[in-house]
Amino acid sequence: MEEPIISKKKPAFPVNTLLSEYLSEHGRTIKIPIFYDDLLRFQGSIVLHDAKGNDTLWVRTYYNEFEREEIDLSLKKVYSILHSDGNEDIIQYLNVDAIDYCTFGNSKPFRVKIRNIINDNYIYFYVKTADASRIYGLELEHILSPNNLNFLVYKNTLIEEHIAGIPGDVFIENMLNDCTTSEKAQIAKEFVKFNERCMIRLLGDMRSYNYVIVPTHDFDNVVFKIRAIDFDQQCYEGKFKIYMPQFFKENYKMVKLVGEKLQADSIEQYKAEERSIIAKRMLSSENRIQELLACMQQDTLSTKENVAMLTQRVFEVTRDVNFKNLTSMGNILSEALHFVRRNYENVKR
Repeated sequence: MEEPIISKKKPAFPVNTLLSEYLSEHGRTIKIPIFYDDLLRFQGSIVLHDAKGNDTLWVRTYYNEFEREEIDLSLKKVYSILHSDGNEDIIQYLNVDAIDYCTFGNSKPFRVKIRNIINDNYIYFYVKTADASRIYGLELEHILSPNNLNFLVYKNTLIEEHIAGIPGDVFIENMLNDCTTSEKAQIAKEFVKFNERCMIRLLGDMRSYNYVIVPTHDFDNVVFKIRAIDFDQQCYEGKFKIYMPQFFKENYKMVKLVGEKLQADSIEQYKAEERSIIAKRMLSSENRIQELLACMQQDTLSTKENVAMLTQRVFEVTRDVNFKNLTSMGNILSEALHFVRRNYENVKR
């Protein structure tokens, strides 16, 4: 299986006026008391290791006493805005247990752990730079996937809620082999649907550490779902395979599982089911998705070379003339989604 090569560094794209207006209209932007750059002023850090002693690529940050007090208060306010109505009465019951910084990847996020001191429950959220492609990815996930996402944007800062689940690489390495035969078949089905969903909405780089496996107990069995957790590579790469998780070597065991557990007819059936679900979500959120696509079509999210390469490849796959001579990633995504919707509506007739 030949693995597609990802560009070494994807640049961050600014939030333009159209996108800013869209975010404001849909309650995604609100004034927050701290910025990403404020958290960069840490005085020192220590490397965090997992239970086996491996470097997690996260470091625990430390701030001087005066700044830490101000930063903690601001982060508690952010928690209140993100998860409640912004009421500051709850701040007295909150504690900032940790502020961790990721040294890997494009976004270099901060991960904040907030604990309720009354019952010891805790929750994470992330502070990142406001990259337009990442924001589009989050919003598309919210509209077109089975999952709702909570995030806020203010000027150059993006606040994201934590997406709970077992990291895909950890699950594949430590848990997949212990699953029952029926669970493996179900996981294979979910990977097919996840692969189709990522391809259709042009979400790239879904290597195993960029998604999570979410197990849910249902009566006497466990239902597994797959959720993306990294949206940096939304509509950037020109290579079509990068938008299909099946082509990454980190997902080889999942692809092998699909081959072992599913017949070709079943695979096609699950792909068709996912396309139908996406079409239904488009119809149920028609105004919102059209507004978002209008923003993307007028935005710059990649290079001209990548746009030309992807346009040509998608045309070769679909043989649909609507994919010829497109000039932006937003145009390609819009045509891809409408291609899925048209096919769904033709079947329904």
